[in-house]
Amino acid sequence: MKEELKGLTEAIVNDYLAWTIRSFDTNGWTHTTPEAKADEFRAGIEIKEGSKYIRILTEKSVWGFVNKGNKDFKVGDLLKAKNWSSPALNKARGNIFEDYSIAWTGPHYLSGYSAGGTRKVELLKPRRAKEGEGCICGEVDCPDAYAHTTSGY
Repeated sequence: MKEELKGLTEAIVNDYLAWTIRSFDTNGWTHTTPEAKADEFRAGIEIKEGSKYIRILTEKSVWGFVNKGNKDFKVGDLLKAKNWSSPALNKARGNIFEDYSIAWTGPHYLSGYSAGGTRKVELLKPRRAKEGEGCICGEVDCPDAYAHTTSGY
């Protein structure tokens, strides 16, 4: 499980780096580099092992939990934080031994893969559909085309 936790940590940092690069590009920040910010973020990640769960902290906030002893979930299941010391137990958001979808802010909400689907969340800037291209939801004349492209539909 140590290698999978290391991979999860790197996925969290990589998502943070992608977000930081987009923020730097958008805002024109030059006081530091995205890589330096990602290194700071990486240094702030802590893994605290308990009897049932592994708590993952990012800069003193709870990122989420990994199940290791709750019989209602598989070992390695990713769980959102309910509060500082316990996970939300409604449904797993993926598994570190399988495919999962996360952000630097925590496991993704119940949609796509986590809800049983196969949608992958890509780390791309939202874009508007080009003239005649139609919406990313598949409709040519979608009335919500702008909302879909900015919400990560």
